[in-house]
Amino acid sequence: MDKKKRKHTWNKPKQQSTMNKKQQQNENHKSKSIHDILPLELIHRILLRVPVKDLGRLKCVSKLWNTLISDPDFAKSHLHLSAAPTHVCLFIYDYSNAFSVDIEAVFHRHTAVKEVSLPFKMNTPFDFKVMCSCRGLVLLHRAPHFLIVWNPLIGSSKKVSYSHIVSRSRRKYFMFPDIARLYGFGYDALQDDYLVVVASQDKNDQEHFDCLSLRTNSWTNLDFALSKPLGTSNWQSRGFFLNGAIHWASFRFYSILIFDLKERSFSIISMPEQVMGYIFGTHLVLLGGCLALYSNDPKKTNIWVMKEYKVHSSWTFYQIPRGDVAPLCLSNGSDIVAQDSVLLPIDPYLRLAKYNVRGELLQHRISYDHHLAHVKARPISMSSRTSYIVYTESLVPVPSEIKDKDKKKKNGRQNQKNDVKQEKRTRSE
Repeated sequence: MDKKKRKHTWNKPKQQSTMNKKQQQNENHKSKSIHDILPLELIHRILLRVPVKDLGRLKCVSKLWNTLISDPDFAKSHLHLSAAPTHVCLFIYDYSNAFSVDIEAVFHRHTAVKEVSLPFKMNTPFDFKVMCSCRGLVLLHRAPHFLIVWNPLIGSSKKVSYSHIVSRSRRKYFMFPDIARLYGFGYDALQDDYLVVVASQDKNDQEHFDCLSLRTNSWTNLDFALSKPLGTSNWQSRGFFLNGAIHWASFRFYSILIFDLKERSFSIISMPEQVMGYIFGTHLVLLGGCLALYSNDPKKTNIWVMKEYKVHSSWTFYQIPRGDVAPLCLSNGSDIVAQDSVLLPIDPYLRLAKYNVRGELLQHRISYDHHLAHVKARPISMSSRTSYIVYTESLVPVPSEIKDKDKKKKNGRQNQKNDVKQEKRTRSE
């Protein structure tokens, strides 16, 4: 009996020691940060696949994460690798008020619409109008003769004058997009530069083609690219960027005009035969990274999608059994999300519908939002007071001039190194 008692007493210190070790291990494990568990390179790869709308919150995790996510190179990589791009429709009404709609979120929650603060202060009654978009950047027109490049997600913006185009025009007030013959906004990957192109006519009806480089903040004359008159009045003025080129539609010639930003040259591809002779107006859009056309009959909407770029035989036909539908984007790679009735009688309701490739209605969302209650414009198709664009959200910063850009990149790398050192120093303490 005494031996058992002594054995039991002898085991107590051992048990206490084991418990202390486990407690110490748990405390050590709790004190470890994620950087002790995962290498920085792996964290970087994981973040590249996080939806852009969630990255803003992740910046608050640590100074290192904030520096990493804020790096312009990270923004470029995330644009290509993100698993779930966020499609947003930006509306500007009465030239001075704006709201954005997370298109996919509309079908899942009620907080998909939010008010947006436009860049710069408004000075005139006719200030902002949406023109086009590229890689998360939106091109706006601001009266009297300015272009604004703006990233609505991160709030950065840049203003550039086009007064030289106004000075040679016969019109005293040269307003985009109404008077410009052609315009477009795209990205030159070879030069890592965002470009705005504008086709216009001077006082003698001579055609000009100008190109704005956001990297150098300067305009260049590209009249040499116009080997023959374009007859620009025959083309829809808004261009769409895809595969390194800007595209415009002509429904007089039943063709699509292409300007290659790398080669600085024009080419033309033809529309599908079914469009030719079509009596209803046809519109050019982008759907799922493909060129697409749509036309509204009284009772149906016809859609043609070019599945393979510049391959005429790849035009694929879809039909939605409802008129007055404007396709906005693809959901899940195939379902068509459309704006129903194109904001018909403007009221505080947003009508979006989702259709499969057979034209069958999958979801129909009518959502009320107080931002829409302030819209006093007439239907978008009839009113010049309301403009909208669909774009993909990104962290891409608005390009600055070359010197500033290189300086920021150098400072960004240095800040990241400093943050890593600071993280290690904090953990060792």
